[in-house]
Amino acid sequence: MSLKSSTKTDTNLYTLEIEISAEDFENAQVKAFNKQKNRISLPGFRKGKVTRKMAENFYGKGFLYEEALDICYPDAVEGAIKEAGLEVVGSKTADIKSIGEEGVSLSVEVYVKPEIELKAYKELKATKKKVEATDEEIQNKINELVERNSRIVSAEDREVRDGDIAVIDFEGFVDGKAFDGGKAEEYELTIGSGSFIPGFEEQIIGHKSGDEFDINVKFPTEYAPELADKDAVFKIKLHEIKVKELPEVDDEFAQDAADCDTVDDLKKSLADEIKKQKEDENEREIRAQLFDKLAENVVAEIPDVMVENELDNQIKDIDYRLSSQGIGFENYLKYMGMTVEQYREKAKPDAEKQVKIRLALEKIAELENIEVSDEDIEKEYEKFASQYQMELDQIKRIIPADGLKKDMAIDKAIEFVRDNAKVTTARKPKAAKEKAEEKTEEQEETADAE
Repeated sequence: MSLKSSTKTDTNLYTLEIEISAEDFENAQVKAFNKQKNRISLPGFRKGKVTRKMAENFYGKGFLYEEALDICYPDAVEGAIKEAGLEVVGSKTADIKSIGEEGVSLSVEVYVKPEIELKAYKELKATKKKVEATDEEIQNKINELVERNSRIVSAEDREVRDGDIAVIDFEGFVDGKAFDGGKAEEYELTIGSGSFIPGFEEQIIGHKSGDEFDINVKFPTEYAPELADKDAVFKIKLHEIKVKELPEVDDEFAQDAADCDTVDDLKKSLADEIKKQKEDENEREIRAQLFDKLAENVVAEIPDVMVENELDNQIKDIDYRLSSQGIGFENYLKYMGMTVEQYREKAKPDAEKQVKIRLALEKIAELENIEVSDEDIEKEYEKFASQYQMELDQIKRIIPADGLKKDMAIDKAIEFVRDNAKVTTARKPKAAKEKAEEKTEEQEETADAE
């Protein structure tokens, strides 16, 4: 296999003239026949007993050409691309010029990674929010801890109140007949949750454990057609009243719930947690702003195939994540009322932006001579092996070193952009009253000066 010529025919587009030798094509035909021979049959011969010569005489000399070309085409094109020294991002359908015993002559159009101009990548501006933990946020965290450490206990010798958990048997009747789905035993119903039809929960309030009584309700108009707008009677037996018992927020609670010595220590710990969450959120937002600016600063003609490839990768990623939840991408599209084509069209601008960001970061790695050492790669492999609990050699077989090296260079370029960015803290918008007071003060200062 050899490259005859490599010609630039358009922006980011090259035409490769490739030859597959007679020997290589013959070897591919042998492989193709060996794959097919157990399926080939001729009159008077059993499958697997037909020779290649006999099959060629019956079906024609070129009956193996298509499959043989499929076998040797990928290596031929890959070798030609390597020989031409091109970084290919996609290709068109091959044009077969000739094919036969002398070998194959073909041409392939390939898209190459575009050369880009990056207008700026240092001192890019971004803003972040002020990081603080308010008393309300800290209290909300404490309330969550209290809720998690609550326990359910029986309430003795009293009536059901709003917020209680009523353990009931119930059976519903319409026109004196029980209906499907209207019966349960020892059902735990939180009063005030609104989980039953209007008027049901309220009529349990005031009853005691052991009471048996009827509840009269009317099914809503939007209910199941067979029950909508109908009057119903539910026969109830109240077994037990339960309440949620919340712990007192004291030093003992702080020790049990969060391993803190005192409530003050707990509040400080929660404040630190809130600040850390906000700092992480800030960092994600900062990087998103910087990525947007990088994409805006890219000047290049992006081949459509790069955007389409990015869309393919995004869809694969979404499908993988949704499938793990038992949904899948196709069901997601049905739920959204979209076709694949509509989704791709909607997602195309973001895919194009992602391509530009990647190109920008690759350019930065080149301009700043960012290098990834063999030691860096080995450490990354070891990290993956530990993370996925796999053997190091297995990880290396799964993740090609060249691809890993490029990704690590991208990561270093991201850190370079972040380290050289100008990040300021955004000022909170002033309330109307504060603005009015500030304006009045300015007017008074002006009057005094006059």
